[in-house]
Amino acid sequence: MSLGRGLGALIASTTNRQKKVYATGGSSASGDIGDPAQKIWLVPLSEISPNPKQPRQHFSEEGLKELADSIKTHGILQPLILSEKSDGGYEIIAGERRWRAARLAGLATVPAMIKVLPEQAKLEVSLIENLQREDLNPVEEAFAYKRLRDEFGLSNEAISAKVGKSSPVIINTMRLLTLPEEALTALIEGRISRSQARALLGLKTPEEQLDMFHSMFGKKITSFELEREVRKRNPAARRDPNVSYLEEKLREKLGTKVSISQKGERGTISISYFSREELKKLIEKISGESV
Repeated sequence: MSLGRGLGALIASTTNRQKKVYATGGSSASGDIGDPAQKIWLVPLSEISPNPKQPRQHFSEEGLKELADSIKTHGILQPLILSEKSDGGYEIIAGERRWRAARLAGLATVPAMIKVLPEQAKLEVSLIENLQREDLNPVEEAFAYKRLRDEFGLSNEAISAKVGKSSPVIINTMRLLTLPEEALTALIEGRISRSQARALLGLKTPEEQLDMFHSMFGKKITSFELEREVRKRNPAARRDPNVSYLEEKLREKLGTKVSISQKGERGTISISYFSREELKKLIEKISGESV
């Protein structure tokens, strides 16, 4: 399932082309392939540069080598999305991993669609493409959300609508950026999980978070066990705001008391009712059908 509005709703085609871009499609002189608004061009690798502000900053060397081998055999199956630069070159909006692998594979050109996009839309397209492929680590994802909020003034709800993730997920992901740098590095490298990093946020100070972070290594500790240890050190640690937010949304939607209890990744939702008639209405709201 596509995230948000998808890439097509965010991009607009350009009518101008640089002289070093070559049309694909055999005898088609104009370069049209199907829909004229979706022309695919062969662009020299030497004319392309990555976007320094794109969300994804970490690329697996092993993964790039595997993709390069695949490209040598099968070619690039999905075009890159590029924008024209003022100096006559092109900047990557989406497809930097394919561009890097193509260089490893020794290609001279890559298939691409060339688009005209404002800076915000460039970030949105790149973010959505990476989220669709689950290519971003949690820290890269958090920085992308933060940039949409701080640089472009989007609310958490607006970001949620664009990327197809709930507001509490957006909020909790950005909260990860408050962790000490050492913990963030471990999260980027996959040495701790997203849920373990989130559990560390239950401690009040960076010093406490680092102490708990260091104590994790050498032990096979689950996220639930880590949350329990955090509560021991900080009994006043507030509940996961994600859970509290969802409780409140369910209360608003159903018009009755709702409580969520969570243990690790699992939990229970309890919905209260006080009469048979109220139960009937709740079932109708949840199922969308008359009882």
